[in-house]
Amino acid sequence: MAAGTRKTTTTNQTFTDVERAAMKERAREVKASARRGSRADKAAEDEAAVVAKIAEMEDGDRAMAERIHAVVRASAPGLAPKLWYGMPAYAKDGKVVCFFQSAQKFNARYATFGFNDKADLDEGTMWPTAFALTKLTAADEARIGELVKRAAG
Repeated sequence: MAAGTRKTTTTNQTFTDVERAAMKERAREVKASARRGSRADKAAEDEAAVVAKIAEMEDGDRAMAERIHAVVRASAPGLAPKLWYGMPAYAKDGKVVCFFQSAQKFNARYATFGFNDKADLDEGTMWPTAFALTKLTAADEARIGELVKRAAG
């Protein structure tokens, strides 16, 4: 092979069906967002889309997603709810800060609440960016609220 080239595989061999579905969902989200009118209309439609996506989840994931949605909205009202790869997410200046991934999404044994680098939660040279969730306690909700508030700051 020539220098600087490498053999690539087809998309079907690289991504799972679930991953391809998530990418297609993201493409639909971007396309739908581009068609919307005013900023207020976009915000209302994004919020409604997040609430609808949460309603589609299985019972355990739905209960956690509803609580996380309420905690994020109360802790950081400046973050805008939006769908991101088919997951409820919360953005600042259009960039996703944090997101909830249901266990069902990728057939995982636990749901995930994660932060992107926009969150800037740096602590030394190593820090967590995602948390596995099997259920939410009051202490978990308080910790999520503190992290989200810090991330949105």
